[in-house]
Amino acid sequence: MLRQDQEDATPNLSSEMTPREIVAALDRFIVGQNEAKRAVAIALRNRVRRMHIAEDLREEVIPKNILMIGPTGVGKTEIARRLAQLARAPFIKVEATKFTEVGYVGRDVDSIVRDLVDMAYRMVEKEHLRRVRPEAERLAEERLVELLAGGGPEEEYQAPWMLPGALGVPGAAQMTPEQIAAREERERKQQEQYDKVLAYTQRRLEGGQLEDQEVEVEVEDSPGVQNLQIFSPQGIEEMGFNMQDLLGGMFPGQTTVRRMTVCEARKLLIEQESQRLLDGHAIATDAIERAEQTGIVFIDEMDKIAGRESSYGPDVSREGVQRDILPIIEGSTVQTKYGPVDTFHILFICAGAFHVSKPSDMIPELQGRLPIRVELDSLSEEDFRRILVEPENSLVRQYTELLATEGVTISFTDEALDEIAAIAQEVNDQTENIGARRLYTLMERLLEELSFEAPEIPGQKITVDQAYVRSQLEDLAGDEDLSRYML
Repeated sequence: MLRQDQEDATPNLSSEMTPREIVAALDRFIVGQNEAKRAVAIALRNRVRRMHIAEDLREEVIPKNILMIGPTGVGKTEIARRLAQLARAPFIKVEATKFTEVGYVGRDVDSIVRDLVDMAYRMVEKEHLRRVRPEAERLAEERLVELLAGGGPEEEYQAPWMLPGALGVPGAAQMTPEQIAAREERERKQQEQYDKVLAYTQRRLEGGQLEDQEVEVEVEDSPGVQNLQIFSPQGIEEMGFNMQDLLGGMFPGQTTVRRMTVCEARKLLIEQESQRLLDGHAIATDAIERAEQTGIVFIDEMDKIAGRESSYGPDVSREGVQRDILPIIEGSTVQTKYGPVDTFHILFICAGAFHVSKPSDMIPELQGRLPIRVELDSLSEEDFRRILVEPENSLVRQYTELLATEGVTISFTDEALDEIAAIAQEVNDQTENIGARRLYTLMERLLEELSFEAPEIPGQKITVDQAYVRSQLEDLAGDEDLSRYML
C-alpha cells in the first residue's frame, strides 16, 4: 500500500491500518460506540495521509479535533487511550478542571504540552535503549570479566629514576638494550598470562558458574538537589528541572563502591553502559518531532468549564480556562526543557458529559476548533452483558485468572451474567449512572467472600450461577438507600 521508502520517512504510526481495521482493533477492547470509533479512526488515518502529500501543503493540513459527548463510564477515555496505543503515539489525559486562568493558583495550560513531550521523551528513550541493548550487554560482560579477573596485568614498580628518558637527572641510569628487551619480555608474558585468565573467566561466566560470585562495582550517586522547585512563568515543574541540571553540574555526583553478586552486577552494568551509549540530544529531537506530529491529548471534563455563570468579576474556572486552552488547541509554540514545541498538528480529543451545560456554552472560538462532534450512547443492559465477556480484557477473564493463581477455578453461567448485567442497569437507574464502572463495583462485591477464602480452598472448582449472584447482590441492589453507599 505504501512504498517502503515512504513508510520509513513517516513517524512511527500504524500507517498500514485502514479505518475499518482501526475500528476492528478498538472493538477488541470496547463494546459499542461505533460512531466515536469511526471518528477517531478517520482522524488517525488522515494523519497518515497527511505525511504522504506534497510538503508545501502538508503544513497546512491540521487535524480535525474531536468533541465526545456522553455520560461517564461509556468509553470516552478508553477509546482515546486505545487509539494512542494503536498509533504508538505519545498520549496524555488531563482534566480541564485542573487548570486555571494565568495569574491564579493552579496549573497553567502549557503544562499539557510539557507533559506530552515528557511522555514522548520516555517513549523515544525506551526505543533507543532497546537499540543499544546488545552493545550495552557486550560491554557489561567485558567489564564483568575484568572485575572477576582482578584488573589488568600487574606492572613491575619502577622508581622515577629508572624510567626511560630519565637521563640528565642526577643519579639516573640509562637502560641498556638488554634491559629493555628483558622488560618487554616480562610485560609480554604478564599480558599472555592475563589474557589466559580473562579467557578462562569468560568461559566460566558464559557457563553460568559465577552468578553467585561477589564483585565490587562503582555506582555513581545522583546529586542531592533533585527536589528543588522554582516558581516562574514557565511553570513550577519546568524551571525546577532546569535548575536541577544547572546545580547538578556544579556539584558532580560521587561514586561509591557496592558489593553485589554477578547476577545483580550484570543488570547494573547494563544499565550504566546503556546510559553511556544514549544520545540525549538525539532523543530530545526525536521526542519533539514525535509529540508535534503524532501526539494525542485527551482533555476530559470540558463540560465543567463550559458554562457562563456570571457577567461580572473574574471567571477563573470557566471562560478564563477556555481562553487559555484555545491557543494550545488552535496552534502555538510552547517552551519546554527539550526545546520549543509547536502544537499545530497535535490531535486534541475533548470530552464531557454536558448534562447541565451544552457544547454551545463554550466560547465560539473554542467551538470552532472542535469541528467533529460525536455523541456516545448510554450503556444498556445488553451492553453490560457484552462488556462482561467480549473484550480481551473482560472482567470475567480478569477475575478468573486472578483466582486461578490460588488454584481456584471459577466459571459463570449465562444466567449469572444476565443477572449481573440486570443489577448493574437497575442500580445505575436508581442511583448515579456511572456506566460500565458499575460492573467493577458489582464484581468486587460479588466475589469478595470467594477472594478472601481462595488461599484456603486450592483445587476447588466453583460455578457462579444466578442464585449465587442474587444471594450476594440482590439485597444491596433492592435497597436504594443501601446501594447508594455500598454499590
